[in-house]
Formats: sequence, C-alpha cells, structure tokens
Amino acid sequence: MSGVKKQNSAAQAWLIMYNVAMTAGWSFIGIGVVGHFYKHGTYKGLYDQVEKQLLFFQTSAILEIFHAMFGLVRSNVMLTTLQVFSRVGIVWGVIQPVVQVHDKEGIPMVLIAWTITEIIRYLFYTFVLLGVTPKVMLWLRYTLFIVLYPLGVTGELLSLYYSLPHVQNSGLYSLYLPNNLNFSFNYYYVLLGMFPVYVIFFPQLYFHMFAQRKKSLSPPAKKQE
Repeated sequence: MSGVKKQNSAAQAWLIMYNVAMTAGWSFIGIGVVGHFYKHGTYKGLYDQVEKQLLFFQTSAILEIFHAMFGLVRSNVMLTTLQVFSRVGIVWGVIQPVVQVHDKEGIPMVLIAWTITEIIRYLFYTFVLLGVTPKVMLWLRYTLFIVLYPLGVTGELLSLYYSLPHVQNSGLYSLYLPNNLNFSFNYYYVLLGMFPVYVIFFPQLYFHMFAQRKKSLSPPAKKQE
C-alpha cells in the first residue's frame, strides 16, 4: 500500500479497521517473540511460539492485493502481488512445511525484521487514513528499513538454504515421472532459483527505498518570492 486515496466513508472505515487489526496482530506476534526470548533466552522453539499468529497475519496481507485491484489504495497491483507473495511464499513454501528450518537462526531474523517493519507500516497507514502523520512515524517508516530490510532478507535466504537438504531428500512438492500427467516438477530447483532472484532484485528495491526516504523526509521546497 504505497499510498492512500480519498475514500468514501465505508472504504475508509474498512481500511482503518484492516490496518488497526494488522497492527494489533503483528504487535501480538512481537510480544510473543519478546516473551519467548525473555523466558527461554534462546531462539529455539520461537517459531512454535508464534506459528499460528504468523501464518494468519502474514497470509491476511493478501487482502492488500484486492485493495490495489479495486482502487482503494494507490498501489501497483503487480508490484503489490509480488511483494505479498514473496513473504507468503517463504512462510507457506519454506518455513512452515520444513520443520528442520524452525530452530535455525533465520527464524529470529525474519520474525524480528518482519514484526517491527509491519507494526510501523500498518500504524503509519492508520495515521495517514486518519489524516494525521506524526513526524516520528514518518521517520520510522522511512529509516528503520535501512537495517530491517537486509536483516529480513538474510533470514529469508538462510531459511531457504537450510530447507534445501530436506526438500531434495523428501521430494517436497515435487512431481516425478512417470505419472498420469506426463509432467515433472522439481521444487528443489525452484528454491535454488530463488537465490539469484534475491541477488538481482534486492539491491533495486533497497535503493528504491532510499529514494523514497529522500523524497518523504526532505523538507518542502520554499517558494520563490
């Protein structure tokens, strides 16, 4: 959701409700993460602590595709779809089905990065919808990504890496010949192909965020007398 359009009361009420709910949901996940570290002092078992909440609220982001599709927000539908499914794909396609990933260091990295990012993002949009944008929220929205974006991507890549042996040995989501469809599909190679995708697109998106930061945080130009 790159921008919020002027809406009728029903659409605005829905967007406010959605963003408040997502803020609350990710805050609940954040409390679970902090509570786990405080109680156990380790990231082992962290995924099990927040699994249900993570699956629900990360998947709920699919609604943002429809927000863009129906013109509720000023967002590119294709870009929104790619952004949403990149995370949904990691959650449902790698982290959830591969138990061997759950206690690896990629999990706390993605949970910390995603949780802080999403709390700030949804809270920021809520303020925008209410017609109030505190400077501190604007600064957080366009500053914390400098650290959180690389942290999250590193966690995603580590999760991908640690999932490979299990996916290769188990044939997870793969289809081998011979079969009635006369078609083969190897999920292991799909995951391998994700690594160059990250290498290609991460720098572009990262530096695009810096451009957005400069645009959003720069003081307005003074009018010439």
